[in-house]
Amino acid sequence: MGLFRNRRRPTDTGDASGGAPTATVAEGRPTPLAPERIVAWLKDNDFHYFTDDDGDIGGLWKGRLFFFFLLGEKQEILQVRGQWHRDIALERLQEVLDACEEWNAERIWPKTYARVRDNGMVNVVAETSTDLEHGATDEQLAQLLQCGLSSANSFFDAVDELYPDPAAVAP
Repeated sequence: MGLFRNRRRPTDTGDASGGAPTATVAEGRPTPLAPERIVAWLKDNDFHYFTDDDGDIGGLWKGRLFFFFLLGEKQEILQVRGQWHRDIALERLQEVLDACEEWNAERIWPKTYARVRDNGMVNVVAETSTDLEHGATDEQLAQLLQCGLSSANSFFDAVDELYPDPAAVAP
């Protein structure tokens, strides 16, 4: 069939790798997820956090509430879920859904969506979920936690531009 017949071979660059790309190897062995590892990362980065009555770990970033969940049968799925710091009137639901749909169509992370609360107000949510069935090194876990926070905050910044805080504007 010859699928690989015309594949380019690396040229000799004179180094030991033979011109092949080299990958950076994360230090340490992948280990299972555990709430203690998330707490350790938060402490290492001097982030303020709390543990609620259900044992969920959360904190505030830029005034936005985030939680770090371990989901799945073996708690092998890491989810970083954030909520925008303000609610939106139900009459604007379609606008919010359109903004979420546009974001989701153009970006991989975070997944964004809107929920209607019991009080009829719209809550905007962003989350990243990663299946870590085989564990993660501390470096990998740190990157996933940071990416979850930063990508969600990027989305929330875009929502801030759509709906500026009226109290932030001088009368």
